[in-house]
Amino acid sequence: MHKTYAYGKFRLRYGQPFPFGATPVQGGVNFSIYSNHATEAILVLFRKGETQPYAEIPFLREFRLGNVVSMIVLDLDYENLEYGYRVDGPYEPQAGHRFDANKILLDPYAKNIGGRDVWGAPIQDHGNFPYRGRIVTDDFDWEGDRPLEIPAEDLVIYEMHVRGFTRHPSSKVTPEHRGTFAGIQEKIPYFKELGVNCIELMPIFEFDELDNPRHNPLTGEPLFNYWGYSTIGFYAPKAGYAASGAIGGQVDELKTLVKELHKNGIEIILDVVFNHTAEGNEAGPTISFRGLDNKTYYMLTPNGHYLNFSGCGNTLNCNHPVVRIFVLDCLRYWASEYHIDGFRFDLASILGRARTGEPLANPPLLETLAFDPVLAKCKLIAEAWDAGGLYQVGSFPDYDRWGEWNGKYRDAVRKFLKGEGDVSEMAQRLQGSPDLYAKAGRSVDSSVNFVTAHDGFTLADLVSYNHKHNEANAENNQDGMNDNDSWNCGVEGPTNDPEILALRRRQMRNAITILMVSQGVPMLLMGDEMGHSQNGNNNAYCHDSELTWLDWTLLKTNAALFRFVKNCIAFRNAHPVLRNREYFQQQDYLKVGYPDISWHGTSAHDPDWSEDCHWLAFMLCGKYAKGGTAVDDFIYVAMNLHWESHSFELPKLPIGMKWHVFVNTAMQPPEDIWEPGFEPILSEQSWIMVGDRSVMVLVGK
Repeated sequence: MHKTYAYGKFRLRYGQPFPFGATPVQGGVNFSIYSNHATEAILVLFRKGETQPYAEIPFLREFRLGNVVSMIVLDLDYENLEYGYRVDGPYEPQAGHRFDANKILLDPYAKNIGGRDVWGAPIQDHGNFPYRGRIVTDDFDWEGDRPLEIPAEDLVIYEMHVRGFTRHPSSKVTPEHRGTFAGIQEKIPYFKELGVNCIELMPIFEFDELDNPRHNPLTGEPLFNYWGYSTIGFYAPKAGYAASGAIGGQVDELKTLVKELHKNGIEIILDVVFNHTAEGNEAGPTISFRGLDNKTYYMLTPNGHYLNFSGCGNTLNCNHPVVRIFVLDCLRYWASEYHIDGFRFDLASILGRARTGEPLANPPLLETLAFDPVLAKCKLIAEAWDAGGLYQVGSFPDYDRWGEWNGKYRDAVRKFLKGEGDVSEMAQRLQGSPDLYAKAGRSVDSSVNFVTAHDGFTLADLVSYNHKHNEANAENNQDGMNDNDSWNCGVEGPTNDPEILALRRRQMRNAITILMVSQGVPMLLMGDEMGHSQNGNNNAYCHDSELTWLDWTLLKTNAALFRFVKNCIAFRNAHPVLRNREYFQQQDYLKVGYPDISWHGTSAHDPDWSEDCHWLAFMLCGKYAKGGTAVDDFIYVAMNLHWESHSFELPKLPIGMKWHVFVNTAMQPPEDIWEPGFEPILSEQSWIMVGDRSVMVLVGK
C-alpha cells in the first residue's frame, strides 16, 4: 500500500502510470498524463455545469515516474465530475514549446467530453475551458456481442454521415432521434433491405461543429464543421450525435448501436483522423496536445512552425514513439470497448511520414498497427494520399494487412462511363487492380472500389454536372476537386429534357453495375441508391442543411433506382465468383474447359484493346469461385459506353446451360434488372445487342 498524502480536504496516493487518462480504481480515480518537457502539472476539478473549478491539485514530485505523472485521488464523486489539467513549462515557440499554465487543457485520453453536448447549441459558459473530460465506467451489457469478422471480400460498405442519414424529417425516425446514433439504429431494417453488411461512419470522435467562422454567401446562414474532420477528443464519441448527449449518454447509445448492428449481421467501420487535430496552426486554439507537449505531438519546422501535410494547419507527429503509442492505444480502445470492426484512416499517407515530413520506407506506426495482436482481425483501410502531394495508391506500406481506397478505380470508371476511358486499364480495375497490388503479394481485397465518396460529387451529380458549384461554401468556388471526370449528359444541372434524364438514369445504373461486378470490396455512398443530389457541390463539408441531409422521399421518387441497386447488391452476394480473394490467372488451371476469366469484344474471345475502343466484355467461370473452393454460375458482362449500339457475340456455354438476362441498363424499369435467381432466359443465345452507353449482365446456368 502506497503512502496517503493530504492536500486540503483531498487524500492522494501515488498513481499508476498506465493507462493514461482518468480511470476509476478501488477507492478513487487514477489520473495519469505524459509530458516530456513540462515542469509542473495540476489536476483541475469541476462539478458538472459549474464554471469555476472547486479544486486544483498539483501532482507532487513523488508522483512522477520518468515523464509521466500519476496520482489517485480518493473518495471522488466522479459521476458528477469534470476535469482538466494545467501544465507549466517553457513558452518558447521557436524551440517548439507552447506551455501556458493559465490555460486548462483537455485530457487527450478523456473517454467522454462535455462542452458540445447538443448539436449546434452554443458552448456553455465554461470560462476558458470549453471541453471538459468526464469519467466513464465500463458497465455496459454487451450480451455476449463480439466483432463479426466478415471476410473483407464479402463486404459491401455503405459510407455515411451520422447526422445527415436521418436528420431530415422524411426519415420518419423518432423525432428526438433524428441525426443520431439512435436514429441509425432505427434504420437497421433499411440496411438489411438494401443488402449492405457494413456501414462506415464519417468521423464520430468529439469535434466542434461550430468552429467554422464563415457564412453562406447565398443565404447568410452560418456554416458548420459538418463532416467532423477536426478532432478534439480521440477517445470520446461525439455527444451531438447522440439523442442522449445532453445527459452524457453518448457512450451507451453508440455501444447499443454497435450491438444491434452486429445482431443483424452488419459490421461498423469508423473513419478516423490521426493526421491533424482541431488545434490548427500558430493562430489556432490551445485545447490539449499543444499545451501538454507541443514539440512531441506535432511535426515542426526547425524554427517551431507547424508542418502542414494535412491542409488543416498542423500535422500529428505520428511516428514519434509516444504519439505512436497514443494512436495504438486509441484504436485498441475502440476495438475492445466499442467492438468496432475496422477503421478507415483519413489522409493515411501522413502516418508514414518521418518527424521531419519525409516518407519512410518502413513506417513504424503502420507496421505496429498491422501486427498488433488486439487489432489483428480489424479491417484497416487507408486513404493512401495526403495534402502534401504524397500519393500511394498501390504502394501504401501494406504488411499484408492494409486495404486502400482505390482512387485509381474511381478515376478509371468515371472516365470509362463518359466514353473517355482506357479499356486496358478498366480490365485491371475490374479484376481488383492486380497491376497495383499483385506484385507486392497483396490480395484482391486490398482494393476498396468506389465511384463516389463523401469527398466529391454524389452519383446523381456525377452525371448532372461538368463543373463543381461550391459557391455556398464561401470560398469563391475555389475549394473542392476540379478534376471530377464527370459528365452532365448535355445540360449543366437540373433539366426537364426527357432524353437527358433517361441518359442520366442509365449512367447511374451503369456505374452501380460496374461497381458490383468488380473484384475487390465495393463501397457505396449514402444516398446514391436513391439519387441524392447536393446541387453540384462537391465539397459539402460545411453544410448542415437539406443540401446534405438525406431526403427519404427520394425512395419513392427514384424507386426504380433503389430497386436496381438493391438487386445488384443481392446479385453480388449471391455469386461468390464476384468475391474472390485471389487474382484471376487468365487460364484454365482447374482443367474444366474454361479459364477463370476470359475477355471479349463485339466478337467472342476477341477483345479490342485499342485506345479508341469504348466497349469491353468479360466472362467468369463459376467453377473458379473463391479460387475453386466454391461453385457458381457463369457470368458474362458486356459494357458498351460508346454513343452507338453494338452487337456482341456471346461465348458458348457448356452443353445444357443457357444464358439468362440479369441486367440490361438500356431497358426501361422494371425490365432493366431482375431479381437474382429469377432471370429470364435470353431469346437469342449466340449474340446480344447492347445499347449505346449501357451495360448488360448475363448469367449462364
